[in-house]
Amino acid sequence: MNSIHSASSSYQKKAATSRLGLWLFFLSDAFMFGGLLITRFYLLGNRRLELDQTLGLIVTSVLLISSFFMNRAEVMMSQGNFKGFKTSIIITIILGIGFLVGVVGLEWGTAHFGPADGAEGAVFYMMTGMHAFHVLTGVIFLGIVLRNASKGKYTADQHYAVEASANYWHFIDVVWIIYYPSLYLMGMI
Repeated sequence: MNSIHSASSSYQKKAATSRLGLWLFFLSDAFMFGGLLITRFYLLGNRRLELDQTLGLIVTSVLLISSFFMNRAEVMMSQGNFKGFKTSIIITIILGIGFLVGVVGLEWGTAHFGPADGAEGAVFYMMTGMHAFHVLTGVIFLGIVLRNASKGKYTADQHYAVEASANYWHFIDVVWIIYYPSLYLMGMI
């Protein structure tokens, strides 16, 4: 009984330290994303980029739906429902890849400007590129968590990596919720 309590206490201590590190990472990353957002308004002012509004709405919807499934995956793991967790995290990964295809594959390919075409190109490609990079790392993170869960490394009581990946996914979702209107909706063409 004492060794079980000791192992649980050690896990809780490691998870608490990891949570602090993750939130400090979010804070530092928020400064970078915030700097890009400020750059958008400084360089473009009240101008809006000519972007595909329908595609922007679709990729935003895909990312919001993926966040729902990521939350569901975390809840399923905390309840010990591995099948529900696995289904939900796979859907999240697929939707994350769909977001990347929509932004990097389609939006970048159809934009009326390139990365070197003045402030519009610099702002758009830097903001969407940094966000896409974070989505890609999130998809990789989710894949690793799924693989580790398949190997039985998490339980209903000890699954901090699932919690951390969910928090990361929600963080990049919140960033896009701020980026989407600033790129697609605000200002005049």
